[in-house]
Amino acid sequence: MAELLLYTTAGCHLCERAAAMLAELERSQPLRVQAVDIAESAPLVERYGLKIPVLREPRSGSELDWPFGPEQIAAFLDASAR
Repeated sequence: MAELLLYTTAGCHLCERAAAMLAELERSQPLRVQAVDIAESAPLVERYGLKIPVLREPRSGSELDWPFGPEQIAAFLDASAR
């Protein structure tokens, strides 16, 4: 099962769009997404504050910055699986 981190924060409409896309993907393939609120960590705010939403594959450390759609997420998962 693929695992992803979604860096996000409250009130971020782009993050909500990304979360909705990921929820749809979770219904059709084995995928686990953990949302990480960057507001809870000053280093995360510094790193991702202007870039969220960001997907991260925790094992490889690969990241996918916004904007992305279902096709880009699929390609990202494919590349991360290698």
